[in-house]
Amino acid sequence: MTQPDTAARGQFNWSGTYRYAFDKILAPASVCELQDLVAGASQVKVVGSRHSFTGIADGTLAVSVADLPPASDVDSDRQTVTVPAGITYGVLARRLHDEGLALANLASLPHISVAGAIATATHGSGRNNGNLSTAVEGIQFVLANGEVFELSAGDAWFDGAVVHLGALGVVCRLTLKAEPEFQVAQRVYEDIPWEVVIENFEELMSAAYSVSVFTGRAQQAAQVWLKQRSDWPESPATLFGARTATRDVHPLPGLDPANCTPQLGVPGLWSDRLPHFRMEFTPSNGQEIQSEFHIPAAYGPEAIRAVRQLRDRLSDVLQVWEIRVIKADSLWLSPQYRRDSVAFHMTWDADVAGVAAAVRLVEQALSPFDPRPHWGKVFTQTQPPVAARYERHADFISLQKKLDPDGKFVNDWVRANVLGEQ
Repeated sequence: MTQPDTAARGQFNWSGTYRYAFDKILAPASVCELQDLVAGASQVKVVGSRHSFTGIADGTLAVSVADLPPASDVDSDRQTVTVPAGITYGVLARRLHDEGLALANLASLPHISVAGAIATATHGSGRNNGNLSTAVEGIQFVLANGEVFELSAGDAWFDGAVVHLGALGVVCRLTLKAEPEFQVAQRVYEDIPWEVVIENFEELMSAAYSVSVFTGRAQQAAQVWLKQRSDWPESPATLFGARTATRDVHPLPGLDPANCTPQLGVPGLWSDRLPHFRMEFTPSNGQEIQSEFHIPAAYGPEAIRAVRQLRDRLSDVLQVWEIRVIKADSLWLSPQYRRDSVAFHMTWDADVAGVAAAVRLVEQALSPFDPRPHWGKVFTQTQPPVAARYERHADFISLQKKLDPDGKFVNDWVRANVLGEQ
């Protein structure tokens, strides 16, 4: 039976910086209940782990798929796993461990829901790693009329439906590619000068299976996190002259690293090293706002210089800046659509007005490099709609009109940023 979810933070996003219009979340206990709920509603939006920082999931009727049956189906021959949409990556990793399997990559946080991460093209890092959406082999929606609609890799609309921004239907199940379980060792290198990062950018971002470059509020020097698979060459003792840290560190200077995943080159399961933060701890810093912009990888060094020129103007609200790389893909509304990308992620103080001003500065600095924002994070440029920057924008609108002709899954955010409607 569908139950209202009135848990703490029900009206707010994960960090408490965005207040939703709804006052409760309905949580159907079966796909049949979800079908009836969707068919009888005039407008529906789905909320997952509430880690978005925008109105992408806002609306009058909120639905959670977290209470759908939790069973996961593993196909060992095809090396795929079919999971309920509301499962988190941390929980999924434990289930895959029982089967000796892994996913190719994870985001910084294992606390986020699989369906929400895929809908917004959330990502980890790695020159040869696509975003999390590229792991999808099959996707199952409940459409506006309550019918179940399935797509598999290779189907005509599949590439348009995976990164769907909540605008096509309610995802209830997903099939993901898996691979044999592997281990990862994580090392951190501190105080690398920015000129070294810029001049050796390509080599640096190819130095391990997954690479993150961090800098703090003052942007004085860079901290590099290398996450290396055990079946790859071991990470070096020094990196462009910088030695590895001799104690665990936090990407935000001065914070306790207890909630971060183990470092110091100690091997561990993929799921215990690829995220920056442990599943069993409260993620990141809590009171914050996030933004992120993706540019073609070839522009990385030049774009770093452009943002570095803003350091004095950003320091009042910037907590940490992270740089990662992501492989190109074919998903219509993925920020990596047909281009290897560099992601510039900023974690800001919970100062809405100050962050808006800072984000506008970053957008202006990156404008020569054709930036695409992360769909679940803060950006300011909506005219023309952000989605219009994508080659398949018109095709996505056609797909949206076909699957949701009356706009049941459309809200103000989708109208402004995807459809271009006011």
